[in-house]
Amino acid sequence: MPDDELDAIRAKKLAELQAFVKAEAQKKDVKPSVFTDTTFDAETRQEGVVLVDMWATWCGPCLRLAPTIEQIAKDFAGKVRVGKLNVDENPATPARYGVDSIPTLLVFRDGKLVDRIVGAVPRQEIESALRRWL
Repeated sequence: MPDDELDAIRAKKLAELQAFVKAEAQKKDVKPSVFTDTTFDAETRQEGVVLVDMWATWCGPCLRLAPTIEQIAKDFAGKVRVGKLNVDENPATPARYGVDSIPTLLVFRDGKLVDRIVGAVPRQEIESALRRWL
């Protein structure tokens, strides 16, 4: 094989590796967005899949689920937008969607509510719901 062909292959592989490393580094910085009553519609009407965690600071199951939601935000970065809405600070949105128990996870696809998960469920159940809508 000529040297220029090998150099071209090396350059291509290096670029692919650098892109992969950059993407992985960006995932580490991904966190769920904070949604409010004011921003909720704009956030959930975006194209694609959006997962919303309805939670409160005093809710034990919500606090146990929080690390799972943060990890899902990282693992599904670029595929699913993840947000959290504190129901005590933003009561209008939970009332509008009939959320009377927390944690409640709402899944939107292209602006429409397509799924609802109530309770501190295992991560696999949340991932299964998200994959269904991707």
